[in-house]
Amino acid sequence: MRSPFLFWAAVFGFIGVAMGAFGAHGLKDILSDHLLDVYKTAVSYQMWHALALGLVAVLPPHRLLRWAGWLLVAGIALFSGSLYLLAIFDIAWLGMVTPFGGVAFLSAWGLLAFTALQKNQE
Repeated sequence: MRSPFLFWAAVFGFIGVAMGAFGAHGLKDILSDHLLDVYKTAVSYQMWHALALGLVAVLPPHRLLRWAGWLLVAGIALFSGSLYLLAIFDIAWLGMVTPFGGVAFLSAWGLLAFTALQKNQE
């Protein structure tokens, strides 16, 4: 079975480039400096984690990598998604969602590191 993570990496990469362009051209004169920084953080984290998802997609299959991949997908949706919405709509309570995405990112990176230390690949 082909990994779904290459698809998600490409989708999130595409969306990340589009959101970056939208922020640079459509929002730079609308958002405050603070909210524009929040928006840029969302784009940056989305792009880096889309690349990590692409890495997971091309590594040999392993059950922990599958978990890492889904945690990266969830992290992008929760972390970057909440920051995009917070910045564009200035909805402060969305900041409470962002740490859940951060924990998903940290968990994914931890699983990736743990898997790298495994001697027997599944």
